[in-house]
Amino acid sequence: MKEDLENRIQSLAEWLYESRHLVVFSGAGISTESGLPDFRGPNGLWTQRDKGLSPKPMSRSWDSVEPNSGHIAIVELEKMGKLKFLISQNVDNLHLKSGIDPDLLAELHGNMIKLRCTRCGKTVDKSDGRAMCECGGRLVSSVVDFGEPLPERDLRLSFEHSRKSDLFIVVGSSLVVTPAADMPMEALRSGAKLVIINQGETPFDHYANLRFKEGIGDVLPRAVKKLKRLMGLFE
Repeated sequence: MKEDLENRIQSLAEWLYESRHLVVFSGAGISTESGLPDFRGPNGLWTQRDKGLSPKPMSRSWDSVEPNSGHIAIVELEKMGKLKFLISQNVDNLHLKSGIDPDLLAELHGNMIKLRCTRCGKTVDKSDGRAMCECGGRLVSSVVDFGEPLPERDLRLSFEHSRKSDLFIVVGSSLVVTPAADMPMEALRSGAKLVIINQGETPFDHYANLRFKEGIGDVLPRAVKKLKRLMGLFE
């Protein structure tokens, strides 16, 4: 089994090396190794709710949570010139905290530390203490509730990059919430390879060219390390 994992990680590293338009799609599962709950795992928020149970209390506050090796591996892909776009369903701010370029990031469900203008769509930090945008629009929470439309800019860029991708990597998402979950299909229709790193099953498992049920921290950092060797970037 260990040899099989190494072979799959090697294949992922080679695909990363060959890729010209890499898109990564992240869900709550990438943040569980930082101590945050996911939604549909064994102890996930929705799993607990469906059982009639209250969510398990967090051992620390949201703002004290730090990015983990999975987040950092994605930043490394950006620094190496490989990552073209990152689509995230998460509101936990860990991708921005990890140092990702905000221009390469779409936060489809908003960000808990940011406010969004109801008129122009611009986001600002809550810590700025502002109630109104420079354009005169009202600033409200950027976090998208069920039934609310997703931010237009983030949604548009996510679909554009999904269609351009030649390698589409899903990390920590069950791929059941639409329209975000439509993006892997857009990538597949455009001929991209699909890689899924998620411990639970997804509706796209039978489409995946490469499937990992191991932890993200056990896969992505090692694939990036192998990629560095392929690119001649030795640590």
